[in-house]
Amino acid sequence: MPKFFITNQAIKDDKIEISGNDTNHIKNVLRKKVGETLNLCNTDTTENYLCQITNIEEQKIQCKIIEKIINNTEPKTEVTIFQGLPKADKMELIIQKSVELGACNITPVEMKRCVVKLNEKDKIKKIERWQKISEVASKQCGRSKIPKINQICSIQNICQIIYDYDIVIVAYEEEKENTLKAELENLKKSQKENLNIAIVIGPEGGIDSSEIKLLKEKGAKTVTLGNRILRTETVALNILSIIMYEFENKN
Repeated sequence: MPKFFITNQAIKDDKIEISGNDTNHIKNVLRKKVGETLNLCNTDTTENYLCQITNIEEQKIQCKIIEKIINNTEPKTEVTIFQGLPKADKMELIIQKSVELGACNITPVEMKRCVVKLNEKDKIKKIERWQKISEVASKQCGRSKIPKINQICSIQNICQIIYDYDIVIVAYEEEKENTLKAELENLKKSQKENLNIAIVIGPEGGIDSSEIKLLKEKGAKTVTLGNRILRTETVALNILSIIMYEFENKN
C-alpha cells in the first residue's frame, strides 16, 4: 500500500487532513474512494497510521485513524552521506538508492576536483529537487522519515563537525592498507548502540590529497574498498549495503 507523509499539524484527535500534491495523487492516480484505506506517516514523530477515507474534496482529503502501525523500517544506525558533487544526474541516483538503503542524511559537497560548479540560485533549485527525490524514494520503500538533503558544504565544513560522529569514513582510492571491514570491526568492539556514522565520497576525479590531509588531521579514517576503482555513484551504495548488513541485519 502506498505511503503518504503528514505532520503534526494535519492531525486532530483521531482525524487527519491531507492537502497539497498528495490530494491529487490519491484522487486521480490511485482513484481512492470514501471508505478505502491509506497508510499515513507522521514525519514529526515517525508514527504510522492505517486510516480510512471519510471525505474527499477538491483540495483536501479527510481520514479517520483506524489503528497505529508498528513500523521498523528506520535503521538504528544513522548514516550521513557526504557526497562530492558528481556530473549530470548522478546525484539523483545516489540519493534515491541511498534513501532506499537506509541513509539518514545526505549532504552534497563542493570539492576541488568537482567538475560541477553551481551558483546560489542553482543550489536552491537543486536542493529542492533532491529533497523531492528523497521524499518519493521514502514513500516507495516504506520508510517512516524523509532523509534530509542538507545544504551544499565544503571539506572545511565537514572538518568542523567530525566529532559529531562516532566515525567518519573516507573512501579513498590511494589508501592501500586500511579497510572498511577493519574500521567496522573496531566499531563493533565498542558495543555502542545507535551508532552515528559519516561517509565521505569524492566526485568522479576523487578527493584531492590536500582535502584528505585535512580530514585525516581531524580524525577521519581513509579506507580502501578493494582493488577495483568504483564509480562515484556506486560507492555510497556499496558502503551503505555493508554497514546495514553488519549493524542492522542481526536476526
